This record gives sequence, C-alpha cells and structure tokens, in this order.
Amino acid sequence: MDPIRQHHDAFRVAGLTVRTTNREEIDPATARIGALWNRFFGEQTYESTPHRTSDTRIFSVYSAYESDAHGAFDMTAGVAVSDGAGSVAIEAGDYLVFTGRGEMPQMVIATWQRIWQYFEAHPEIVRRYRSDFEAYEGPDAVAIHIGVS
Repeated sequence: MDPIRQHHDAFRVAGLTVRTTNREEIDPATARIGALWNRFFGEQTYESTPHRTSDTRIFSVYSAYESDAHGAFDMTAGVAVSDGAGSVAIEAGDYLVFTGRGEMPQMVIATWQRIWQYFEAHPEIVRRYRSDFEAYEGPDAVAIHIGVS
C-alpha cells in the first residue's frame, strides 16, 4: 500500500526523550526505545504532562537527526502540548503517511520496514530528516509520518 502525502501545520509534543540509532535498536542489549515506552506508560506520562491539547493521540517523535537513517536521533514518547517549554517541535510541511494495524510492537517494526523499502525503491523522493512522527490512535493502529521535501 502506497503512502498518502499530507501537509501538516507545526505542533509540539512533550514527554520522555532518548538518543539512539537504528543500529542500537536492532540489538536488544543496546536498544533504548522499548524501555522508554515502558517508562512512559509505567509513570503515566501521558496523564501527567502539563499543557496537553485536546488531541488524545500518543506520539513518538523522531528529531535532532545527526544525518540520515544511519545516524543518531532523538526519540520522544509523548502527547501534544500547547506550551513549548520542554517540548519538541513537529515542523510544518509535507509528510508521507504510512499506516499499520496489528499487534505491538511487531506492527510498528513491520511498518518501518515498509518505509525503508519504499524510500529505497523511490530515490527521487527525498526525506527531510528534520521531524518524523508516529501517531497512535489506539493500541493496535499507527500512522507514521515521514517528512519529505
């Protein structure tokens, strides 16, 4: 299934952040994202984050890219907020949206594999590597937004 191109206005997300790489996430000994999600839900960050907006989705934001898919990046698990203090920006712009449904975390991993395959097959489409995000509408549905030029 091909992604849908959408334009998004800028918004902000606050929560918990970790710095990692795709290479580190492949190895269970160095992976950080799973532990971050466990902490996010264990500490009920989604309920205690101040300045939440009416958007009830949970977000995973990829930002502060060192370079491309091979470099380090920040990942923030959080919620949309109206106040910029301690939050990360989702930049306004065009995004390709890839959707997935199924059991976590396999569904998200499979969706990211589709994304990497899509960009390998379409070198004419250029990723921005500024801000990408996952939006969770429920426990088994994700829409992954990849910033493109």
